[in-house]
Amino acid sequence: MNEALKQAKKAYEKDEVPVGAVIVKNGKIIARGYNLRETKQNALAHAEIICINKACKKLKNWRLEGCTMYVTLYPCKMCLGAIKESRLDMVYYGAKDDKITEFDNTVTTYLENKECSDILKCFFKQLRKK
Repeated sequence: MNEALKQAKKAYEKDEVPVGAVIVKNGKIIARGYNLRETKQNALAHAEIICINKACKKLKNWRLEGCTMYVTLYPCKMCLGAIKESRLDMVYYGAKDDKITEFDNTVTTYLENKECSDILKCFFKQLRKK
């Protein structure tokens, strides 16, 4: 999760919602990603999607079986769909989205991480001041 947080901090520095993700296979990080929606002006540029794309390219396979994702925030519906379609084994997330009341525990596990929550709270607090 610490590596995913490093990615979230990169997003924060670019004034992006600070969400970061990494994908691990056999104990090694094979892909990293962070939100780039504002930078790329692309609704699909979520940390999870970017990370999945990089992992598929690295493995030369759209099936990410045997891989685990660590992401700083519970994935949105679009990202959950991509996670399921890519066949990731499991996703661990560090912060819950207050707007989501039902969580898909078939592919996700909550690893409460105060830093994951704090970076998001700080970002939105600063955003409201602007």
